[in-house]
Amino acid sequence: MLQSRRASQLGASLLDLTVSMAVAAAVTMVCLAQWDSGSLDLSMAHQEIRGSLEQAFSLAWARGTNVTVALGQASGEGEHLRVQLSRRVKWGKPAHIPLPPGMDTPTVATRTGEAHPILTVTPRHTALASTWFLNDGREALCMRLSGQGKLQVLRWHRDRQKWTRV
Repeated sequence: MLQSRRASQLGASLLDLTVSMAVAAAVTMVCLAQWDSGSLDLSMAHQEIRGSLEQAFSLAWARGTNVTVALGQASGEGEHLRVQLSRRVKWGKPAHIPLPPGMDTPTVATRTGEAHPILTVTPRHTALASTWFLNDGREALCMRLSGQGKLQVLRWHRDRQKWTRV
């Protein structure tokens, strides 16, 4: 009788484990199907650009000369740091995403992404001011570089339908 009882408990435990694993697999599949890799790509692009700008400012100070950062397919004369972005990250702001609050309508090249900026930084930690957009089709980044070399990044969140500082 004791052996029979143990066998039934073992069977129930194995059945419980099998059902639990099936539920965990189903939940994992649902989560993976809803996972948005584009958001990760935008976050990586943001960090890549921020890191490249910091490196450019350090190089400019150390060398005593201007340094340029080429974003995407941009090219220019002289030595510059090149920033490569994921293929899923596109230039420009999709039409369905509004401009950040208080921002004037950008030029056609900025909206469509036809102009890939080259950012120039100086040894005195100044920069040629610039604004550009990156998107993954659903969310977007608005990156603004001031003349004092400060980078401001705003992100459009589709679920909240608003821009937030990053």
